[in-house]
Amino acid sequence: MSAALRLGGRLPAVVRYALLALAGMLQAFSIAWPWGEKNASGTLQIVTLAAALWLMTADSQIAASGADAAPASARQRFWQGFRRGWCFTAAWLAATFWWLYVSLHVYGGLPAWLAALAVLLLAAALSLYYTLACGLWLRLRKKQGQEIGAVRQVLLFAALWLLAELCRGVLFTGFPWGAIGYAHVDGWLAGYAPWLGVYGMSALAAGASAVVWQLLQSAKLLYLRASAGQGAGASGRCVPWGAVAMAGVFAAVLLMGGWHKQTWGGKLQPLATGNGLSVALLQGNIPQEEKFQPNSGMELALDWYGQQMVASQADLLVLPETALPMLPQQLPDGYWQALQQRFAQGEQTALIGTPAGDMQAGYANAAVGMAAGGVQTVGNGAASGEAGFAQQADFYLPPAQQAEYRYAKHHLVPFGEFIPWGFQWFVNMLNMPLGSFQRGALIQPRLLVQGERLQPNICYEDLFGEELAASFVDAATAPTILVNMSNIAWFGDTVAIDQHRNISRMRAMELARPMLRATNTGATAVIDATGQVVQELPRLTRGVLEASVKGNYAQPTFFAWWAARWGLWPLWLLGLASAACAVWAWPGRKRIKA
Repeated sequence: MSAALRLGGRLPAVVRYALLALAGMLQAFSIAWPWGEKNASGTLQIVTLAAALWLMTADSQIAASGADAAPASARQRFWQGFRRGWCFTAAWLAATFWWLYVSLHVYGGLPAWLAALAVLLLAAALSLYYTLACGLWLRLRKKQGQEIGAVRQVLLFAALWLLAELCRGVLFTGFPWGAIGYAHVDGWLAGYAPWLGVYGMSALAAGASAVVWQLLQSAKLLYLRASAGQGAGASGRCVPWGAVAMAGVFAAVLLMGGWHKQTWGGKLQPLATGNGLSVALLQGNIPQEEKFQPNSGMELALDWYGQQMVASQADLLVLPETALPMLPQQLPDGYWQALQQRFAQGEQTALIGTPAGDMQAGYANAAVGMAAGGVQTVGNGAASGEAGFAQQADFYLPPAQQAEYRYAKHHLVPFGEFIPWGFQWFVNMLNMPLGSFQRGALIQPRLLVQGERLQPNICYEDLFGEELAASFVDAATAPTILVNMSNIAWFGDTVAIDQHRNISRMRAMELARPMLRATNTGATAVIDATGQVVQELPRLTRGVLEASVKGNYAQPTFFAWWAARWGLWPLWLLGLASAACAVWAWPGRKRIKA
């Protein structure tokens, strides 16, 4: 045992937890590097999680009282994994969405200490899903006093991490921002996006990290044997065949993902005729502190966006979320009517981010479309009887009255667009124009523009690929272009912009559809159906991004097919079944201990 302790064995607790926190922060950077190119790094994600596993498992085989103590009990192993996993995952999540501090302090008016505390408490709470997974893994990786096989340990960790990601993304409306799958939008695993979605990619990434950890463990074991004079060839049992096999399997998995990423672009089917849809994506760069101020940001927004809508000749104009920050009936006299007259002529279509509804029946964070002769839509939606805002205020107009297209945001932001039960006191402390918005239906009609079927989503909704996939049940009416309308100005000039761009890239990859992004401060961009950024405006500038875009008419991806029908239930079942198989399906082989 003393040899094991000399090689990466017992570290002082403060050093171990400091290293775990550092690994967690580096994993946050893998989703979008805060400096430089601000790209994602799948390699960094795999390495940092593997390092965390190393730090979590080192000396976990003995009780905390000392090197000569009896082996740790199942309970002790669980709590070791829980504590160490909490340190890593809390640091990871806090470093991922630290920019919430900007919205709470700079724009919300909370004292700096209270805003920082709120972010830390949120990270600490959300990390509990992962700490439970880490604790269970450290507890279950030993059975009847001996470790289960390498294959089973890898499978168990990947399954438990998948279940933790699903819990964070679903429970209490979900907050899946920063799932580790997003670190792989540019990596070898990207080819699995149209098959498994971001959560499936997270499971593969967690498995890859566990394989790296297993290889490090095996290398350590061989080193200790060599130091003891046993030699790697003293016994066939000295060869870590399980780890070698898993390394081979995951190498094949990575190569297959990379191959599919390189070939799938040729299978996409854009509209065969024409030069594509000319689009103009508007980025107003209205300061957030002025956005809702009369005679300031409001006036600036109305003037600039109004001028651009009058001047543009593009087939489709897209404005950001709440670009017009008032209900249409609250706008200056004649403003909305002038827009209606502007788009009543010609063949142009405008998709405008604005609240819609009324103060009595309720209002929604919405996208309103205008076109000559009235808009055209396709596909079922709330107008066909689904639950949603349609049952109030005639938000979705029947086809005969579709002078305007209206999309109501379905997945609302906690605290920003609805107040969770018991937290009104916290919202009362914020100096923000927060309201209680109505929720739109899950499936809403697609907007037809020159043959293209557009599916809008608003800001936060971009995190929920399974909800966007719900519109792909019928391939004949499925979206051909996705449109995200966002306002990330709440979070300043931070990495939140880059993280959200990578989230949109993942949605484009999952559904194999181009994504148009119109934002207030960035990232306003055109993303193709393989997730590559084709064009992008500089952040924090006022401007118009003009591009030509062709939609994808191919059959829905495998992810879109199963997520449209069953949501995330296949992944829940896969995670539970994999964990059960890893623990109970087949007996483990006794490992030779150092």
